[in-house]
Amino acid sequence: MAEGQESVWDYPRPAIAEPTDRHIVIRHRGVTLADTRKAWRTLETSHPPTYYLPQADIAMDLLSTNTRRSLCEWKGQARYWDVRIAGETLEAVGWDYPDPTPGFSGIAGHIAFYPEPFDTCLVDGERAAPQPGGFYGGWITSREAGPFKGVAGSRFW
Repeated sequence: MAEGQESVWDYPRPAIAEPTDRHIVIRHRGVTLADTRKAWRTLETSHPPTYYLPQADIAMDLLSTNTRRSLCEWKGQARYWDVRIAGETLEAVGWDYPDPTPGFSGIAGHIAFYPEPFDTCLVDGERAAPQPGGFYGGWITSREAGPFKGVAGSRFW
């Protein structure tokens, strides 16, 4: 592990949520979807951080709710969001917890996004890579050391 990195294997289980002042930016087709320094991040053993962005710092006029729902054992029931930018609809690429469990109350009113479908997702100016596996919403930068949940063979980690 390089100096300044966090090992995802040092992250807790059960998961936690904490505020972060990292600068998070999402752009697609030349449009800024989100730009904030007021995000929360969730941390869980073997997962890179997932960033939850305050709705006040998201171009909410580009979002519409999707009928998809899922259940997280830590956070509660999630609803999903579609994003429509420049005539393109990205389905179920964002999610939130309208009524999160008490330990995750800080992410209420915040939306997380998968980094994969967007042209640019930045953490403090560094392009983030998506967590492997398609299902998970973690953002990988040079600050995180893996291996990461979602790689081949990690199903039962």
